Amino acid sequence: MNIIALIIQAVGGAVGGNVAGKLVPKIDQGWIINSIAGIVGGGLGGQLLNVLGIAAMPSGSFDIVSILGNIGAGGVGGGILMAIVGFIIKLFKK
Repeated sequence: MNIIALIIQAVGGAVGGNVAGKLVPKIDQGWIINSIAGIVGGGLGGQLLNVLGIAAMPSGSFDIVSILGNIGAGGVGGGILMAIVGFIIKLFKK
C-alpha cells in the first residue's frame, strides 16, 4: 500500500463528501460528518480502484495522471459513502 496515494484519496474523499452533501441538501449532515464519511469512502473507494488497476499509483511514481486518478477515485468514493450515510441517518430520524 502506498501511503501517499492513501492520503491523496482521503483528501479527495473529504472534498467529495462535502460536495455531495452540498449538492443534495437532504443528505447533508454538516461538514464534520460529511468529511469523516468522505475520508473513509475516499480511502475505501480509492483502494478498491487500485486493486482493480483503474487508478493505480505505482510505487515511487508522482506523475500527474496517477495523482489525478487518486483524487478522482477518492472523491467519487467519498461522495458515494457520504450519500449512503446521509440516507441511512435520514431514515433513522423519521
